[in-house]
Amino acid sequence: MNNSRRVLLIGGIALTLLGMAHGLWYAVFAEHQALQGMGSSLSAAFSAAALRNTAEQQHTMDQYRQTKFVYDREVDAHGHWIGLGLLLMVLSISVNRVSFSNQLRLLLAWGLSAGCLLFPLGVLLQTANHGAMPQAIAVAGSGLIIVALTGITIGLARPQSN
Repeated sequence: MNNSRRVLLIGGIALTLLGMAHGLWYAVFAEHQALQGMGSSLSAAFSAAALRNTAEQQHTMDQYRQTKFVYDREVDAHGHWIGLGLLLMVLSISVNRVSFSNQLRLLLAWGLSAGCLLFPLGVLLQTANHGAMPQAIAVAGSGLIIVALTGITIGLARPQSN
């Protein structure tokens, strides 16, 4: 097994396990509280609206938005780590057909693996910090994924040299 295949396969397995572990942790320790928080916030918002208490309605809708924001990012990180891990494993099968040097294939494999880790991590970090840094991490990760997948696609489209 060559190094680029090893990087993609081990990285894919690691990301898939990370995504499953995060999903299990979230389902056991946090998801039910988040869903209960969203439901109670909406219920309180509707009650406040019925009583024409716009300040309370706005406050409870803000609580709902914040809880939903965190919930969406937790679920997205879990799903993206698993999906991107599976993509890495599938690409490990065909990486030898990429018509580039071993060094370039290895660089593309490392770039893709790093991007697949960083993109969901940046999304997940947005739950703790709404600043620019988590967004920059997510954008950098997605950029690495796009560049590496473009390189792999070009390498697969090129004719194989003997």
